Amino acid sequence: MAAEHQHAYESVNVALGERSYAIHIGDLGLGQSNLLRDLLVPHIGGSQVAIITNDVVGPLYAHVIAEALPDFHVDLYQLPDGEASKTLETYGLLMDFLMQARHNRSTTLIALGGGVVGDLVGFVAATFQRGVSFIQVPTTLLAQVDSSVGGKTAVNHPNGKNMIGAFYQPAAVLADTGVLQSLPQREYAAGLAEVLKYGVIYDAAFFQWLEANADALRERDGTALGYAIRRSCEIKADVVSDDEREQGRRAILNYGHTFGHAIENLSGYGTWLHGEAVAIGMVMAAALSQQVAGLDQAQAHRQTALIQKLGLPVSLSGKSLEPSAFIAAMGMDKKVVDGRMRFILARSLGDVFVADDVPEAELLHLLETFL
Repeated sequence: MAAEHQHAYESVNVALGERSYAIHIGDLGLGQSNLLRDLLVPHIGGSQVAIITNDVVGPLYAHVIAEALPDFHVDLYQLPDGEASKTLETYGLLMDFLMQARHNRSTTLIALGGGVVGDLVGFVAATFQRGVSFIQVPTTLLAQVDSSVGGKTAVNHPNGKNMIGAFYQPAAVLADTGVLQSLPQREYAAGLAEVLKYGVIYDAAFFQWLEANADALRERDGTALGYAIRRSCEIKADVVSDDEREQGRRAILNYGHTFGHAIENLSGYGTWLHGEAVAIGMVMAAALSQQVAGLDQAQAHRQTALIQKLGLPVSLSGKSLEPSAFIAAMGMDKKVVDGRMRFILARSLGDVFVADDVPEAELLHLLETFL
């Protein structure tokens, strides 16, 4: 008997003036519920809705969203699952789909899926008829704590990840924790990498909480998971509302990502999941922080131990990459400013800063040891 009051959720606000929006976190009834309708309808301005999803998530949940919107004209588009869909070619296919189905400026796009779907649909929403409304319904842990929040939208280019995109905020984010129970283990663990990141960059007490609750999180305990997602979203919302377009402080969210993106790029997109590459990237960032920022060894070790405890990789495990190719790949990253590579380095857990003056010799030393 699924009484409506059993659906408990909390909301976190992303404060961006007129572009502010809420992230709703909890059991939102993607199984089936009137609550879904109540959370969606206020953000749909016209009569048209396009649900854009992938061929894994779509068959599970697209019909539930469609059934929650009986008063709207709903079209559905399913992409092949995976990072390989995040291209200009797919972007073009989605534009064709919206044009052929005669969607207009008052349409609302619903991004139902993980980070790939969210990033792609957000970029389509930002640019279709110069911008239409979209709602994020993230179905992976990684998307719920990271990519669905903050308005970064993009597709990949063969030379670099997320090179073509826009800052464009959603109208709302609906993070249904119930859907995480069905995620494959590897995919779920990849999301925990971004959760752990928030402890390192912002909140040492949260890092400590993660250490104490690592087992509960691995077992997908609902209470632990709910808190971890909410705290992650609060931290991201705080950083984003401070620096929406990454002119300064928002860059700290990229801790581990400069290395991680290079790992993804050089290994071929899809070899490592984004969260796995970021986990390895965080180990590298901590090692570099020990070399040049005074991070003490015990704290670096705590980070590595927690990454392992959460079921994530800490090294490239036998897959060797060339240091020179690695530096070249990092040089293509969006975080390069005026030709200087920027790294997020840690002084201690909960305290990081942006460094654009890391000596190349230090970087080479790290890469030769690590790769």
